[in-house]
Amino acid sequence: MTADIIEISRLALHDQVASRLRTMLVEGHIAPGAKLNERELCLQLRVSRTPLREAIKLLAAEGLVDLLPNRGAVAVKLTEADVLNTFEVLAMLEGMSGELAAKRITDEELAEVRALHYEMMACFARRDLSGYYRLNARIHTAINEAAGNPVLASTYRSINARVQSLRFRTNQNDAKWKHAVEEHEQMIVALAARDAAGLRKVLISHVMRKRDTVLELMRTGQIYPQAHKAS
Repeated sequence: MTADIIEISRLALHDQVASRLRTMLVEGHIAPGAKLNERELCLQLRVSRTPLREAIKLLAAEGLVDLLPNRGAVAVKLTEADVLNTFEVLAMLEGMSGELAAKRITDEELAEVRALHYEMMACFARRDLSGYYRLNARIHTAINEAAGNPVLASTYRSINARVQSLRFRTNQNDAKWKHAVEEHEQMIVALAARDAAGLRKVLISHVMRKRDTVLELMRTGQIYPQAHKAS
């Protein structure tokens, strides 16, 4: 029994460290392309190196961190080609998720998505971008899971993880943020109406608009400013 308790405690710490590190990466507190300094992170997160390294391995599996020879763990940094290719696939995955979810979602799952939407809208009203993004990501994940296809869910998670930090930055312009909220309202309407074609269309448009915003920010140096300056 004691061994079980110790193991649960160890895993709980590992998950907590991964959650905090994930937020730091997504919200840009660790810059894209930056090396993850284990010593500094241990001090900042107040943990030993063992749970930190376990958390880094988990985030590498998710696609938020790259493990490079002779450099160690580095926050993922994408090129324009990476963005184009990744968002192209992601839009199709989100569209398929929406189409299947509209056909398969249960009343309980729909109620949960609606509740998340209302919480997200409250964050938007307060201009709480961090809270908004966490709820936004949960809504997209909930729709993906409501599709009821574990292969689709696994593929979506692995691809979406690599662009999470870029998606976070697309709502820092107030007009774009407002438009994203309007698209989310359209998603809820289509989902509630079990409108498979309508939800597929709005999700694909939503993701491709994110892609265009990310590319605009990259090209103007608002994302990866050092690379823009060097070019």
